[in-house]
Amino acid sequence: MVFECNIDDRGKAYRLRIGIRTLLAGLVLAAVFYLADVDWWAFWLGPVGMIGGGAFAIFEARTGWCVVRAMGFKTPI
Repeated sequence: MVFECNIDDRGKAYRLRIGIRTLLAGLVLAAVFYLADVDWWAFWLGPVGMIGGGAFAIFEARTGWCVVRAMGFKTPI
């Protein structure tokens, strides 16, 4: 699958910032859950989702491709 660049430099920078912040927040939350010995699996969906979403936003920034724009929606950034 070829990812066609569909965002500009401003969009790439924005997605990179959001991705890094979300990834770090997910890692911090996972560390807190681990240290607090949270063993109920449903609580772990939050940090796992944040880590996955942050990593995907970083991927979008690096490739210059936005999945929402690829589906035909217009995004402001």
